[in-house]
Amino acid sequence: MNAKRVLGIGIAIAALTSLFFIIKLNLDFAILSMMALFAMTNAYRAVSFKQQGLEKESRWMRWLAIVFGLAFFVILALIIT
Repeated sequence: MNAKRVLGIGIAIAALTSLFFIIKLNLDFAILSMMALFAMTNAYRAVSFKQQGLEKESRWMRWLAIVFGLAFFVILALIIT
């Protein structure tokens, strides 16, 4: 499997998971899965921008992916404690 397909499957799973938790009104886990979704979509955009030769936009999306990844772990820590 190539990286694009794996990332696409991860995005789909995160989107369905966040929708499930929103319907169940478990907003802590809904926000957690949305942070994972945002991190993966921004990582995908960073890769696609870099392939298109848009270096500045690629860097911006990479840093957004990192911020959302860090937010994921902060929210996870808040949920655990």
